Amino acid sequence: MTRDFVYNLLEKKYAEYNSGFFIENDPISIPHRFSKKQDIEIAAFFSATIAWGNRKSIITSANRLMLLMDNAPHDFITNHKEKDLNRLLDFKHRTFNATDVLYFIEFLKQHYNKHDSLENAFTGRKDKWNVGLNTETALACFHENFFSLEDFPHRTRKHVATPVRGSTCKRMNMFLRWMVRNDKNGVDFGLWKQIKPSQLLIPLDVHVDRVARKLGLIKRKQTDWETVLELTENLKTLDSKDPVKYDFALFGLGVLDKDNLQI
Repeated sequence: MTRDFVYNLLEKKYAEYNSGFFIENDPISIPHRFSKKQDIEIAAFFSATIAWGNRKSIITSANRLMLLMDNAPHDFITNHKEKDLNRLLDFKHRTFNATDVLYFIEFLKQHYNKHDSLENAFTGRKDKWNVGLNTETALACFHENFFSLEDFPHRTRKHVATPVRGSTCKRMNMFLRWMVRNDKNGVDFGLWKQIKPSQLLIPLDVHVDRVARKLGLIKRKQTDWETVLELTENLKTLDSKDPVKYDFALFGLGVLDKDNLQI
């Protein structure tokens, strides 16, 4: 399969799926309900965190969670009373339950009491991304930062991935894509400016993995963090400034267009 064939296919599918119609049936629809920066960040973080399984189920659960926070997540998180948390005690999406939600809320409350944006939890000093901090280090640092509160529930660690464990960090990389990319097509938000699109890594799920292997973009037998790096580097040969834009194409070919994938 030639490079030109792969490039033309991915460019075509990127243009097809990176459009408004993609939003409605994707978890990214949840943060798109909001206009306040912090609400978008929080809705996106929760939606990305529970983004495994059926997309319809993910959206239903994320919408319910936003409703439980009065559809004003930033205000709820920073100003709630202890009794307000009782309404969250029966929330559950697969293995993500009230214990996890309550810890997320406590971390976010403490973070937003000190910072205007969740971006700071990934980037630290403003100059770090300009002096060599890469996405792998940022994700590892965020994980350490996120679980720095006393008495964090150990069960919650499985819901925030880190490359230190070899995880693909699919949901975290997807969250970063949502926050960082901004190509004026209105799907991703482009709210964060300290991280460049060229520094993003591909959100690697089973669908993206399957299609990428068919296209010869992955040679590694395992599917792990090293596979994420391999695929991203190969995508950079097609677009060095915005390699993760091809997430739309690979995911679309794997889920939305799988019956027509003739490779």
